[in-house]
Amino acid sequence: MTGRIFLANVGANASHPFASPIFEDGAFEVLPIPEAVNLPGDSLVRYGMLRSFNRPEEDLRAYLPRRWWDWPCHADPEFYTCTYGDDCETAPRGASLKAMRAGDYIFFIARLVLQSENGAGKRAGQPGFYLIGYLEVGRVLASVRQPPSGADMEVFGNNAHIRRALADTDKPGRWDSFWVFKGSANSRRFRRAVPVTQALAQGVFRDATGEPWRWDGHRSVLQTIGSYTRSCRCVIDPSQTGGDQRAALLWAAVAEADGLEALPPGVRPKT
Repeated sequence: MTGRIFLANVGANASHPFASPIFEDGAFEVLPIPEAVNLPGDSLVRYGMLRSFNRPEEDLRAYLPRRWWDWPCHADPEFYTCTYGDDCETAPRGASLKAMRAGDYIFFIARLVLQSENGAGKRAGQPGFYLIGYLEVGRVLASVRQPPSGADMEVFGNNAHIRRALADTDKPGRWDSFWVFKGSANSRRFRRAVPVTQALAQGVFRDATGEPWRWDGHRSVLQTIGSYTRSCRCVIDPSQTGGDQRAALLWAAVAEADGLEALPPGVRPKT
């Protein structure tokens, strides 16, 4: 039996003037949400600094309006050192993540828009939700109210929440009890995004009460998925009835879409 699976909605959404691109072959790039304030200093990642995952020699400016290039972005999760942070104590969105423990997984879902491979920034299709990667939780830095110690800074210091707090020297309140999760060596960003279809979501995910997601004619599939993923929460608990089978189905979908050659230890996708 593997750990519980939590779901976190990340990256640019419909309210932003840009979109994370996905291409015909399933390769993709992720554009983070903007930071609310343009803080000074070099501890923040700015949009113009983002590198392409698929073409590391290139940046991602082609997918962004020029006015955003120098604006700081909230690059979270980050898969260089594999961390993810959230406001678990100050925002309802992240509250359930306080229950996470080592061996649990955070899967990341993002809104991606089909782009023309030969024309960066040219939209060629409708948006959809996709799984883009996951962290297998290895360590947790809880209730961060001050700069971490030297050893903890080495482990967690690349996270956007810590970067933002370090940048805002005029507001010590940025150290506002946020949490940061460190992924184990089993964590990964997918090479190919995993489509979150109605069938997949209905088959594997459960809501806060343990019930399947509800679908009706008043909201589109995209709206329904967005509504259920507005807050981070556990969507698969293998210890619950049917949970291990649903986890296996999810891992099978990941293996099929991403071409995953090696799954984390103990994971056996349903075939």
